[in-house]
Amino acid sequence: MPAEEAIATAIGYQNGIAVLKVDGDIDLATVPALEAAIEEALIPRPTGLVIDLTAVGFLASAGLQALVATHNSVTESALFAVVANSAATSRPIQLTGLDQIFALYPTLDEALAAVQTNSK
Repeated sequence: MPAEEAIATAIGYQNGIAVLKVDGDIDLATVPALEAAIEEALIPRPTGLVIDLTAVGFLASAGLQALVATHNSVTESALFAVVANSAATSRPIQLTGLDQIFALYPTLDEALAAVQTNSK
């Protein structure tokens, strides 16, 4: 399967917060598609960015690096949170200590509530 078919992204906005839903495997081959989707989600300058990894089956180190880079680039202008609720996604984030760098939530509703509360 070509890399561009190995990942699917969908961008939505709720109360000024960008929600990027990712589906597929995030690895070296697909991380450019993830980074492009993140850039697109940030075009309207949202007050927050939530990346939903609920449908991601594999999260490689390249994906972890992309999440850190996103956190570092957006925190000046927007709040940032990640939704991860499976061993494939939350475990690598927790094992690497990245849950201490950016906010990690088990559900999209919890992430949105936290970002909305903190952006006021």
